[in-house]
Amino acid sequence: MKLSADQLKAFDEQGYVFLPNCFSEEEIALLRIEGEAILKADRQEVWREKTGAPRTAFAAHTFSEVFRLLVSHPRLVGPLKQYFGEDVYVHQFKLNAKAAFEGDVWQWHQDYGTWARDDGMPQARAMNIAVFLDEVMPINGPLLLIPGSHKQGVFEAGHDTLTTSYPLWTLDKHTVTRLCRDAEGAHGQGIVAPTGKPGSVLMFHGNLVHASPPNITPYPRKIVYVTFCACSNHITKFTRAEWIAHRDFTPIQPVGDDALAEYARAHRVAAE
Repeated sequence: MKLSADQLKAFDEQGYVFLPNCFSEEEIALLRIEGEAILKADRQEVWREKTGAPRTAFAAHTFSEVFRLLVSHPRLVGPLKQYFGEDVYVHQFKLNAKAAFEGDVWQWHQDYGTWARDDGMPQARAMNIAVFLDEVMPINGPLLLIPGSHKQGVFEAGHDTLTTSYPLWTLDKHTVTRLCRDAEGAHGQGIVAPTGKPGSVLMFHGNLVHASPPNITPYPRKIVYVTFCACSNHITKFTRAEWIAHRDFTPIQPVGDDALAEYARAHRVAAE
């Protein structure tokens, strides 16, 4: 899969592109069942909220064949290879859960800020592709993006280790307010919240400022985030665990486009 000229232009201007209906119901049913099982597991890769609800599961592609197929899927790898003009590897894998009533906040931050500070990534030649496993609605903790904020480089940030169960380099209120005003002038909206059905995909720049509010609804929200990095831009510091920031810089070899569907049929996983 490749992005169109219009999609590439929108991405460069706003810092993100939204691709609805990228994966089928059959494929998403497989991913959801596997994801729910992993979030219940007692593993070091599964981090939990202070309440005990699952928050994020790292590196599932290293121990789950289903998620290995996902990170190798041409619908994800293709646009990244197209954009970077070279092969990519998986820098990080996260299955983020916003549990019903218990999913906590993700504060305003830039992903590349963390990759640069903690992992020694040379340039912002890495980004996330998010795959919606549940319906993401305006009410159940959607991702909030500030359009165009990726064009202003890396901002100063404070290392928040107290607010939630996950340490994060976060931006201050003054910076976020200014960026929202800039976005209102340039794009007509200070904050956008892409929402959509399971199977939708969101691709966003490593410097795009984003956050997500708590989920106080009875509707869970699970999203897979795969961070693809250009192979020539691999990390140079190994301060975080390997299952958080990967050290295998081998280029991804894409699987067939029907790999997930074939796996679902072979294992008799039915679409819901």
